[in-house]
Amino acid sequence: MKWITVCQAQDQFQSSQPYLPSGGILTSRMPSDKSFRGMLFLSLTVVGVPGNITVIVAFLLMIHKESWLLAADAIVLHLACANLLVVLVRCLLEMLASFYMANVFGDVGCKAVIFIYRTSRALSIWLTFLLSAYQCLSIAPPGSSWASARALVAQNLPIVFLFLWVFHTGMSAGAILFSVSSRNDTSLTRSAINVEFCYVNFPSDILKEVYGAVQVSRDVVPMALMILTSLIILVLLYKHSQHLKGLRGAGQAGSGSCGAEQRAAKIVVVLVTMYVVLYGVDNGLWVYTLTVRHTMSSSLISDLRVFFASLYAALSPLVIIASNRKVNSRLRCGTQEKPLHGKTARLRSI
Repeated sequence: MKWITVCQAQDQFQSSQPYLPSGGILTSRMPSDKSFRGMLFLSLTVVGVPGNITVIVAFLLMIHKESWLLAADAIVLHLACANLLVVLVRCLLEMLASFYMANVFGDVGCKAVIFIYRTSRALSIWLTFLLSAYQCLSIAPPGSSWASARALVAQNLPIVFLFLWVFHTGMSAGAILFSVSSRNDTSLTRSAINVEFCYVNFPSDILKEVYGAVQVSRDVVPMALMILTSLIILVLLYKHSQHLKGLRGAGQAGSGSCGAEQRAAKIVVVLVTMYVVLYGVDNGLWVYTLTVRHTMSSSLISDLRVFFASLYAALSPLVIIASNRKVNSRLRCGTQEKPLHGKTARLRSI
């Protein structure tokens, strides 16, 4: 009787496990794996949310104080907003679900989270390229045709931002069409992609490959352009340093603005290097996911992709805070303004 009871229990356990379209049993991961996964996303949330909020607050204080922003600063502000969306929508929600604190990943939640994540992620990539291109134009020799191109970009920056939002929103529409909750795994096709709490369920392999190729192209194009602009920036910085050495102290009156532009250009090169490394790993894992001909029982590859892509969104504000003098000075002024205002009021009353 005990043997029969054990066999019946095993049969009931196997029948309760959801089957993949390929015929294998989808085994649930151990709670320790989910805890480790939650800790990874918790680390990104703890670093990325305060960092991006700090950058945003610094530029908002700058707008409040000076009533305007330089074009490069406006791009950095927009980049921080996109990175904050990446960390909040994906890392924070994944962390809460991994620790069983909250779970918004129903069908509607999966569509919304993956759509917003794909859109904000693409915006982060293209805004980094826009920043590198604009900084490349900024350090170009004055009076050249590049200077007029820089002025044209600065004047039409709101239109550029609007175009990027509309373009990438349309490019991410597939997330709304194909994303479903992992609770609905009985209706999956062989072309689904496992992202732990959700699946991206493509109707066919052809559509999966086409959609994947479009997403890879959306990342590879700005990556190639960013590498090109970074190389141009490095060449221009080298020529400028050689020119200053030849002058031997002449023309020091304009060295302040040139030095600020060079510092900004070096920051951009650091951000681009971070982007190429982290998003290169992300896209390599994405290509591997597309080559798998069946739905993977584990979301490990997708978790690594999201981690490396979100790592840029979490670390880039730290680079900006550490190296951008405007952000540092504005944050220091913001913390000192209240005591100064109080002292001024007391002096006036006397």
